[in-house]
Amino acid sequence: MSGALLDAVEAELKAAGFPALGWYDALLELDRSPEGRLRPFELERHMLLPQYSTSRLIDRLEKAGLVERRDCEIDGRGLHVAITEAGRDLRRRMWPAYGAAIERHVGSKIGCTDAQKLAELLGRLSASGCDRLLSAAAEGGAPAQVPQAALRD
Repeated sequence: MSGALLDAVEAELKAAGFPALGWYDALLELDRSPEGRLRPFELERHMLLPQYSTSRLIDRLEKAGLVERRDCEIDGRGLHVAITEAGRDLRRRMWPAYGAAIERHVGSKIGCTDAQKLAELLGRLSASGCDRLLSAAAEGGAPAQVPQAALRD
């Protein structure tokens, strides 16, 4: 998303009394995951955030009681970040405001056919291992070259 679009969505969430968009995204990824938990590096990959941003976000979510850190059964040194019921509740309450903002700023500007094409392209980029491309785009940069296989029909 462009900076202006993200700013507009963030402003609508704030006006509705909700926290930042990153909170929703983290809670959504945790809620979608098996058992409602992910290792911090997995959450980082899903959200396309740098490690330091993910760590700070987890700290803020934990302080708010929306997630909790749990020991990893497989790796005694590792941790899982698990969504709490309060986190699930906040994500559900945020969706109407977030969904309306997406519709207002994106959905109303493109038709169904274009939206389907965009979803397909983003799906192909993700499935073809272009996470670096998507990550660079999320950080405002771009890799030197887009893999041609990702652009083929």
